[in-house]
Amino acid sequence: MNTENFIPVQTICTCYQVEVAFLNGLNEIGLVEINIIENAAYIHQDQIRAVEKMIRLHNDLDVNIEGIDVVFNLLNKLHAMQDELTSVQRRLRMYEG
Repeated sequence: MNTENFIPVQTICTCYQVEVAFLNGLNEIGLVEINIIENAAYIHQDQIRAVEKMIRLHNDLDVNIEGIDVVFNLLNKLHAMQDELTSVQRRLRMYEG
């Protein structure tokens, strides 16, 4: 598999000053997908923004991995509700207009 779009876990840990165990914990509960390529752990570049948010929650607010899971689940529900509200508003405008 090509590692072009992947970032080594060790690089992420060095840049953001987090332990590999932290990223492994995020992987275990399904918040991050760690791919093993040629005996090295990688995270796809599309996940980096979410990983950065998780690291900030952990470091700045001292939120543990389970708390991060709760926060991200609530954020996903919030985004789904916002999308549904936007859809309902469009339909309402269609009937009003």
